[in-house]
Order: sequence, then structure tokens, then C-alpha cells
Amino acid sequence: ELCHLATANLEFGTRKSSWGSSTQWVQLAGHEGSVISNGFGSVLKQYSAHEARCLRELQSDRLSSYVPTYQGDVMFNGKCYIQMCDLLFNLASPSVMDCKMGQRTYVEDEVCQSAEEVRLRPDLYCKMVKIDPLAPTPEEHFVRAVTKLRYMQWRESITSTTDYGFRIEAIKKSDDATQRSFKQCRSWVQIRYLFMDFVRSDRLVVERYLSELIRLREALTTSEFFRQHEVIGSSLLFAHDSLGSVHVWMIDFGKTTQLPHDVTIDHRTKWCLGNHEDGYLVGVDNLILLFRELLRATSDQALCYKNIV
Repeated sequence: ELCHLATANLEFGTRKSSWGSSTQWVQLAGHEGSVISNGFGSVLKQYSAHEARCLRELQSDRLSSYVPTYQGDVMFNGKCYIQMCDLLFNLASPSVMDCKMGQRTYVEDEVCQSAEEVRLRPDLYCKMVKIDPLAPTPEEHFVRAVTKLRYMQWRESITSTTDYGFRIEAIKKSDDATQRSFKQCRSWVQIRYLFMDFVRSDRLVVERYLSELIRLREALTTSEFFRQHEVIGSSLLFAHDSLGSVHVWMIDFGKTTQLPHDVTIDHRTKWCLGNHEDGYLVGVDNLILLFRELLRATSDQALCYKNIV
């Protein structure tokens, strides 16, 4: 699939020199170097055939209002990019959170190749013990190596990915610095605290996020695209600003692939090698549950304050 030069793309021909401006979306998601902004409402993201195809298909899908508007494929400085709208462009000093969705964030091909599936990897053992010296089994300590599948599953298990179907990747509150130190944030209590801090205990913001998530789940369950794909490594981008705007968007489709024609998934069944389940709806279900808890908590706070006054 070849990238073509789109000379009529928004702002590209007339403002070519403006590409490279900073954007909070780029800073938050950790895409520095692979995503650039023109400062006029569009971003260029390093080209991926998977992502370009997904974005094209999503423009006419039930999920179209939850994904970036696809503006074509372009060449810039000799490299190929996907051009899309900057989701945060019209928001006033937004607070933004990136949540990686699903109970599996690696594609099956990474671990199911017959030789790779059983090959012992000393490098992955070293990565594991660097984070947790007690994580390997006695046998793994003895050979000082682990398989890639074992490492991938362990890496997911130390975050909330395996248990809850999502994990926090990054948070940027208004004008604060971006936080990304959530690699071992696993417990419900930790997650709830971080979300409550993110919304600053604002009941109205919580209500709007809850409504957005419920509408998103409904759209997902009626989406042809979602029915036909395993959605791996994709994130939900939460954003709210000082003017009352609240949004939830789906981003990052570089690992999202179409299912084999003879495979059907429900996005909730536990994954095992070969069944293609991604656990995406497990994550959405738990986020809705979380925001319902936050709504009760903020309502109790408001009632307590009212009684004091």
C-alpha cells in the first residue's frame, strides 16, 4: 500500500513550514518524533498501512465520531505520514489521559511463531528481573531466560491490563507536566485515586465522562468495524477542558487487524493463543463501573458539603 502526495490536504500546501509545532496529544501519547502538528488543527503521524486502512474504514462506520478524522496520506521531508485532525486543537488548556485498552496489547504473531514461542530469551529475563527480581520461577532463574509469551503475559499482569482490561499510560492535567510512571499501577484503589485526581473530584465532569463511555459502548456493540477486527494496542483518549468540553476518543490502530473470515470474537472472552480475543469490552465495562463509583463518591461529597453549609 503506497503513500501518495496529497497536494490539496488541509494547510499542507500553503503552510508547509508550520509542521513541527507541539501538541499536547503528541506529548501525552509519547509519539515524539513520529507525530508532528501544524498548529492549525492537523497532525501527521508516521505511516502505518494497518492504521491508514483502519482510519479510512472507520470514517463511514458507527464509530466515526469517536476516532480522528482521516485527511489522507502525505509525503513530508521525504517520509510518508497519515494526516488526521488534531483532537485537542479546539480545547482550552485540556486535561488529558491515555488509557491503553484490552486485556492483551501484543499481537498473536509476536508469540505464536513456532520457534519463537518456545525459544528462551535471556534479554527478556533481564528485563523482568530489573523490574521484579522475584518474578521469574525457580526454573527461569536457573536458566536465566524466559520465553517471549511468558514475558508478554507477565508484563501485562503487573499492570491493570490483565485484571481490568485497561491501563493508564499517561496523564496531563491542564498545564501540569505529563506523568507516565504507571507501569506497575494495578490495583482498583490506585486506579480510582488517579481518575478522581484527574477529574479533580468534579461531579459534572464525571457525569459527562460516564455518558460518553456508555454511548461509546453502545457504538462498539453495533459497529461493523469492531465486529470484524481484533483491536490491539489501541487507546482511549480522555480529554476535558475549563469550558466544560468532555470527550472520549479511540486512537492508535497500528496493531488493529481484521479477523480471519472463520473467526468471531465477543471482545470479552479470556484470550488464549489462537482465539484472537482482545478483551476490549472488558476494559470499557470496567471504566463504566469505575466512573459510576466516582459519581457516587462525588455526589456524597457534594451532599456532605451541602449539609455543612
